[in-house]
Order: sequence, then C-alpha cells, then structure tokens
Amino acid sequence: MAVSMLALTSAATGAFAQDVKEISFINCGDELTAGYAEYFAEWEAENPGYKVVPEVVGWGQCQDKVTTLAAAGTPVALAYVGSRTLKQFAQNDLIVPVPMTDEEKAGYYNYVPETVTFDGTQWGVPVAFSTKALYWNKDLFEQAGLDPETPPKTWEEKIAFAKQITEKTDAAGYGLVAKTFDNTMHQFLHWVYTNDGLVIDADGNIVINSPQVLAALTAIKDITPYSEEGPTAYEQNEVRAIWLDGGVAMIEASPNAGNLATEKGMNWGVAPLPLGPDAKGPGTLLITDALAIFKGTGVEEQATSLAKYITSGERQWNAEMAQGLTPLRPLEPQTAELLAEKPYWKPFLDGIEFGGPEPLFTDYIGLQNTLIEMVQSVVTGAAEPQAALEKAAAELEQYK
Repeated sequence: MAVSMLALTSAATGAFAQDVKEISFINCGDELTAGYAEYFAEWEAENPGYKVVPEVVGWGQCQDKVTTLAAAGTPVALAYVGSRTLKQFAQNDLIVPVPMTDEEKAGYYNYVPETVTFDGTQWGVPVAFSTKALYWNKDLFEQAGLDPETPPKTWEEKIAFAKQITEKTDAAGYGLVAKTFDNTMHQFLHWVYTNDGLVIDADGNIVINSPQVLAALTAIKDITPYSEEGPTAYEQNEVRAIWLDGGVAMIEASPNAGNLATEKGMNWGVAPLPLGPDAKGPGTLLITDALAIFKGTGVEEQATSLAKYITSGERQWNAEMAQGLTPLRPLEPQTAELLAEKPYWKPFLDGIEFGGPEPLFTDYIGLQNTLIEMVQSVVTGAAEPQAALEKAAAELEQYK
C-alpha cells in the first residue's frame, strides 16, 4: 500500500504542472464524504498552486493504511482518523499540532476540543461526532406493566425496569454489549460518564479505581441477569438488531437506531441516558473522529488550512446531516430547525454538557483490551467489580 501512495506522489509532475503541489487525503468510508468534492474545488480556487488528491479507503482498512504510510516515512498529507489515535501519532512525531483559537474552540459543543487535546495542545480537527441515548420498546414496557411513555431516568430505575421486563415478557430488559470489540469499552464509558467518573484525569493520572466508576461497574453486574443471554457474544450493532426484532426492551444507540425502528414500524421512544447517583447532569461518551495533518509532506500548513475549511460552519453541518451524525457545533438557526423537525435529536444533544471523551492513551489498543477484559470478567462472574477495577487500574499504567 505504501508503494501505491509513493507512486501517486511521484506521478504529480506527470498529471499537473510542476509548480502544483498535491495534498493527498485519505477519506474513510465507502465514498467521498458528501460535499467534499465541491469544497475541495472551492479551496483550490482560493489556494492556487495546490491540488487536493483524495483516496477513499474502507473503514476496515483505513486506519491501518494511514498508520502504515506514516510509519514507513511516506505519510499522506491529511487523513481521517479516530481521535483516540492522536496521542500515539503525536508522541511518535508523526503529526503536527493544529492550533485552535479561543474563538474556534468556543464554537464547538462542550468538550469536543478536548477529544483532540492532550498536554494543552490540539492535534487534529474534529470531523465526526457520535453521542448515544436510551431507546426503549414501548410495547414491551406495556406488556411488563410499565408506563410505555416513561423511560427510566436513573440507573436504579433502569435495572428495576429491566428486571420487570425480563420476568414478565419473553424479552430481555437490556441490551448489554460485552463482545471483544471496541464498543464494549464504549458502553462501559457511557455508564462512567453518567456518574461523573473518569478513567484518566487531565494530569495523566489513572483514576478508574474510584467510587464513581466502581458504581458504574457494579451497575453493569446488577443488570447482567436481565440482559440478553450470553452478552459476551454481542457487539453494539448485534444488540441493536435484537432490539429491532423485539428481543430486548432497552438499548443505548445513535440516532440511526430510531430511523431503523421507524422503518420496521416499531413503537419506540428515546431519552437521555439514565443517571448514576453521582451524576451532575445528562452525560454520554463523546466520540469524535478527526482530520490529522501528517509531518514531513511539505504541505502541512496548506493541509491544516484545508482541514479547517472543509469542517467549518455550514460545510460541516451539511456533511453531518448527510451522514446522520451528531453536530459538532450548536449552529443556529440550523440546530433549532433540526430539533423542530426531528425532536428525537434532543437527548443526543442534551447529553453533551456532562459527557466525556474517549480517554487518550499512548497505547490505545492496550487501553481498549484492558477495559473489555475488565467488563467481561464482571459480566461472566469471573471477578467482582472492585477486584476487576484494581486489576485494570494497575494494567493501564503501562499504556498511558
């Protein structure tokens, strides 16, 4: 793959005038993000002498290709990456900082800039945003003797409702994600961020072994008996499929779950994630992807300019709406119009205020595997929550 990228770069003089410099761009997905072709042309018109050369790479291979090229010394100029990888790229001197003014940072929803920040420096431009909310099947609530219009607001209610549904219907109460897959960690973090917990603090200290996180892991243990059978076999989309088929009553999912439920004719509702005893307000895991500017291409300044251009204002908003993503910015009047047209978006925005980012670790895979193993040990009964937390806290020290 590195050879093909080198070939692309060396062919620049044959394809364009010699004074035109290419800005290679890897776009993850099945097709170029909606609007980007137009935005590239607009930016090129404002920046003569530069040509954007995009390459679309499937989700399964995208991150690996970007990493391989950078490590081989043949980096792409600009690439779509998971924000969780930025710390590792930065500490290996593979990307350049992306300074943000106070005005730029203030334009985003709370904590979005923090998803691309460590040691006080921004290392990417947020490009995609995901938040979650609680979906429930109103018919299953009614069958279980619960008010179909009243979702749980607290963990205590969530567990109690799940128990009642499991005991009084043929469905499970809750869709528990516990497969060896990244979204097992993500679901765990939803519990953490709805109880004012943290995995690592701003100073780089591991703080997962706290009362707030212990309560979260204990709640997961308590709801396991009222979840689908064998939760370690299921990742997020598989749990969503069970919910869509009426096999579980409650799941945590993105806005697209509502679209799929509507297509199936399901009687559903969506609400903010239920809160733990120490919660300060609605919370959720704030996952962002980012545009990273790689070092050593000679066009770092222009790539930074391009990244900010295509993610600014209405351009970013239009791309988000085309993909069904949570908006990165509270843009007006667009946000008000969205909520008026699609009120179910409100829980996905409300959770941002007290949400938290994916923890930034030097070894993200180490973090991910540690948290997955911790959750699985509790879900299967192999370990009690306190012992599992202590083990995870000790292991995480080597990955930060």
